[in-house]
Amino acid sequence: MDVRVRFAPSPTGHLHIGGMRSAIFNWLFARHNKGKFLLRIEDTDVERSKKEYTDSILASFAWMHIDWDEPVVIQSERIARHKEIAQQLLDQGKAYYCTCSQEDVIARLKNTPGFDPNFIKYDGFCRTKNHTAPAAIRFRIPDTATTVEWNDLIRGHISIGHDQLDDFIIVRSDGTPMYNFVVVIDDADMRISHVIRGEEHIANTPKQILLYQACNFILPQFAHLPMILGPDGSKLSKRDAATGVFEYKANGYLPDALFNYLVRLGWSHGDQEVFTRDEVINYFDLAQVGKKGAIFDQQKLDWINGVYLRNTSDRALLEIILKDVCPTLLTDLPKWRTDTILLLINIYKQRAKTLKELVEDIKALYAKPSHYNPEDIAQWITLTTKQELTEALEVIHSASSFTADVLSHAVKDWTKNKNMKIVAIAQPFRIALLGKSSGPGVFELMAVLGKHETVERINQLIQFIDAAK
Repeated sequence: MDVRVRFAPSPTGHLHIGGMRSAIFNWLFARHNKGKFLLRIEDTDVERSKKEYTDSILASFAWMHIDWDEPVVIQSERIARHKEIAQQLLDQGKAYYCTCSQEDVIARLKNTPGFDPNFIKYDGFCRTKNHTAPAAIRFRIPDTATTVEWNDLIRGHISIGHDQLDDFIIVRSDGTPMYNFVVVIDDADMRISHVIRGEEHIANTPKQILLYQACNFILPQFAHLPMILGPDGSKLSKRDAATGVFEYKANGYLPDALFNYLVRLGWSHGDQEVFTRDEVINYFDLAQVGKKGAIFDQQKLDWINGVYLRNTSDRALLEIILKDVCPTLLTDLPKWRTDTILLLINIYKQRAKTLKELVEDIKALYAKPSHYNPEDIAQWITLTTKQELTEALEVIHSASSFTADVLSHAVKDWTKNKNMKIVAIAQPFRIALLGKSSGPGVFELMAVLGKHETVERINQLIQFIDAAK
């Protein structure tokens, strides 16, 4: 069988990372099996579907470097085909017109034994009424159906009893086709061999299988992916993490890092965490997809993104920053040349989790500290710090050149002669330069800032210490 899979988002909002993960799994399955990955825009919800969301979805795929193999299918352009199949089912007695409202059904059922308001099962009232349009169209569940069964490629054998099904609507009374109906027609016409999607669609699968059978379409294989969950085990929400793909782009995550992380949400290959795309394509198998929900771990995503940042060239990171994160970076730092900014990218990427954080750190370095972290002042500024900073300034002034290596050796020799630990002066230096005691190597920062700026900031801290007495 030729492998043909699809991802079919609705353009009613920006692409969610759960949707992107489903798309990635489909894409990997196609690439691993030398098959085709297709994209279909399901825009039949006319009121909520917007072109801006379609454009956003396509842009998300472009950013993540996920390509498709045939022209994008637009569901709304296939409405004539959907109507054709609806009429075919009516003509064959496999569907019928229904004029019942939900209130009508409830009124008939509410006094029957075992009535459950949370599960309103249609009673078949219009099956023999011979109504005509305008009316909704219901699919007639075959009288011979007792169970609907399939072998899910992730979850194994699944069986849904006839008592869980009723004659469901496939076309609304206004002529709008329903999701479960059109998705079957579209998948069949696109010759989809495997439907790989989120577990929330398990409830739709029995209805779709019955429609496949009624239409004499070839039945695909189904695979239902585990959900992405928040840290507390509930459905992932915005309070747990950013949920839109473009939020990660704007926050400075690299597309390959996000791709790598999403692949590992529910799929594994031994204990390996970081993969090239070629490796994932080679290894990917649905047998390695778990059944349990995958917990979204922000710290792990940050760690993976940090790995990718460190393995990306400074020039490439600058291009990404200017394109996706901070287009005004160069003009925001007019006193620094591009070479200086590239050097700082190299320095800060060693510890940054995201490009947004990296940009904020570089901008913070550019600006003189407007205040000092009080906890750091309390920890590192002692009664002797002012004198030590004053003496250390002389060492800096007399350094043969203002490079990180020369400054480091000079200050270390000075602290050794004074029987001081290097940290006792390095941390006050860092506070002077950044306003806090955490940051990159202090001598690297001095070399970037230059002698004049470094001396000025150290003197500013000395004045602060004087004023605080």
